[in-house]
Amino acid sequence: MLLAFTLPILTAWPAQAQTYGILYNFTGGAGDGGNPYAGVTVDGAGNLYGATTGNSDGGPGAVFKLTHRNGNWTFARLYNSGSFGDLTIGPNGTLYGINNDSAVFNLQPPPHFVPNLFAPWRETTLYPLPAGSYAGVVFDRAGNIYGTTYDGGSYGGGSVFELSPSNGGWTYTVIHSFGTGFDGNFPIAGVVVDAVGNLYGTTLSGGAYGDGTVFELSPANGGWTESFVYSFTGGDDGGDPYGGLILDAAGNLYGATPGLYPAGHPGGSVFKLTPSGNSWTFSVLYTFPESGDECGPRGTPAMDAAGNLYDTTYCYPENVFKLTPVNGGWTYTSLHQFGVGHDGEYPEAGVTLDANGNIYGTTTYGGAYNNGIVFEITP
Repeated sequence: MLLAFTLPILTAWPAQAQTYGILYNFTGGAGDGGNPYAGVTVDGAGNLYGATTGNSDGGPGAVFKLTHRNGNWTFARLYNSGSFGDLTIGPNGTLYGINNDSAVFNLQPPPHFVPNLFAPWRETTLYPLPAGSYAGVVFDRAGNIYGTTYDGGSYGGGSVFELSPSNGGWTYTVIHSFGTGFDGNFPIAGVVVDAVGNLYGTTLSGGAYGDGTVFELSPANGGWTESFVYSFTGGDDGGDPYGGLILDAAGNLYGATPGLYPAGHPGGSVFKLTPSGNSWTFSVLYTFPESGDECGPRGTPAMDAAGNLYDTTYCYPENVFKLTPVNGGWTYTSLHQFGVGHDGEYPEAGVTLDANGNIYGTTTYGGAYNNGIVFEITP
């Protein structure tokens, strides 16, 4: 049975001509779980989907939906298994992800129309992965699914996998194993796919300096070829990227790093990689002040139609921020700083924008029950 709650939008703590509101406070109970590490996904109708991981007391996680009607947001638990990764809306309009048991799953609404917003969704396990994963999944144009495991693979350093539809089921293939040479180790985030099927992602560690990498996988002769894109140095470029990458229309890649521990390192960066012939040009768009606790961005950035970038900083301070391109540089603006009352703490994930420029995200802790929240920032 699904549990549902209807809550009014709370509008408080205005900052930078924005309005901040809490859409939902997770209780940590069996109805909603708690402590979301993932962000939220927006569908074409403006509904939000996400997942919680459970809580420190061993409570279960949940996949949830927030529906906006008549000025209120209605929460519904869709399934009682949580996830660390973002959810993806697949080509058929249903939800895909990787659950806490590291199984790739699909959630579909009831097979027939029912006049009940809270009717149960059906879960199908597509494939139980042989190693752990904190990531979400993506589709290519042919309907293949791609994701990462943070460990496992042939060398124990993690992997990138493909699930291909086959005879009504799915065929699992490891297309790259990390842990050899300077190709990186332990991909925490998933991958992004470009228009011709190349995959791009990050690793948390490894590379030439041990502080993580950006990699490319290209389909070639029935297999895949890995290309080295960038090794983080631990300087102004930051290091140890938890988040993944996004692509703009010109094929540029954007990402962020949280900085390194211990003190003495910059507090992370937002960066850009520009294709240049057969190589890439790396540039730092913004460097955060020293934090000493990997407190910069841990999520994947988002970009709006005007080319502005959005993300969160995890701690000291905990912000939702915007980077605006201005005269060849980038201007930083804090849209909201957490830590006021019960407005949330420690945003682990990045943010998502809808078609109207509203910003949505989660915090892992804080809120009325200290089990995290879903928030909205409106222009």
